[in-house]
Parts: sequence; structure tokens; C-alpha cells
Amino acid sequence: MFLDKETFSTVIANAPLISIDLIIKNSEDKILLGKRVNKPAKNSWFVPGGRVFKNEKIDDAFKRITKNEIGVEYNIKSASFKGIYQHFYDDNVFGDDFSTHYIVLGFELRITNTPMTNNQHESYRWFDEEELMKSDDVYFFVKDYFDKDKGIR
Repeated sequence: MFLDKETFSTVIANAPLISIDLIIKNSEDKILLGKRVNKPAKNSWFVPGGRVFKNEKIDDAFKRITKNEIGVEYNIKSASFKGIYQHFYDDNVFGDDFSTHYIVLGFELRITNTPMTNNQHESYRWFDEEELMKSDDVYFFVKDYFDKDKGIR
């Protein structure tokens, strides 16, 4: 269900959002990150992903998000579940008036192509894990996906 700005703002201000993040690797074990154009995490490298809509099954959300984010629809069975993560931001997609809280379902997916960008990312780039972990331009929540002590499994 798509929400208008006013309704979505009320939800963001008062409830956690459930989302799917895609930890996408290629055949060289490099990780795909996109440079975000929107808050939260604007101007940072971040994994592709998106929120789960009300009344949307997780399998259907996974298909929609992979199609929207990387241009190819993948079945959730082609991914492996990494765990549950929590992301707390001081801002939100509309501004700085209230915070955003995400409950994130992390899934690892392997692909062979480099996707086209979308309205959430100005560019995509493949990082090796060491480079990703050392980079100040990679948002710190992304690094949690590669720390075995982070997340709930």
C-alpha cells in the first residue's frame, strides 16, 4: 500500500518500519552498494533495499524490492537470510523533524550483472569487504551485515 506524505510521516514518527536490505554479492564476492540520494543516510553508500508494505507478504515484497532496486525480480528462495537488524536514524525521508526506526530483514543474494541506478541511488559500485569496512563513506549500519556479533539470527 502506497501512503501519501502526511500519512507516511505519521507512521514514520510513531512506529518502526519493516524493511528488506539486500546484501548483494557478485562472483568475486564483492558487495554492491548504492550512493543514496534520499534521507536517511543521504550521500552515503548503502545496500539496496526497501520497506515492506502493509498487507504485503515478505515473499512479494522481496520480488518487488529486487525489481525496483536492481532491475530484476528475484524469488526470496534464491537468497539466504542473514538476520534481523535495527537501524535508528535522527532524520527521516522528509526532513529532520523526527527520527526513523527500521526493523530490517537482511538477505544475501548473488547476482551476475551490475544493475542500473534508480531514484534511491545516484550510482552503484562494487566494494570488497575490507574496503567497505574501512570506508568512512559507507554508512555504519551496512558494516553490521559483516560483523558476526551484530544482528539477531
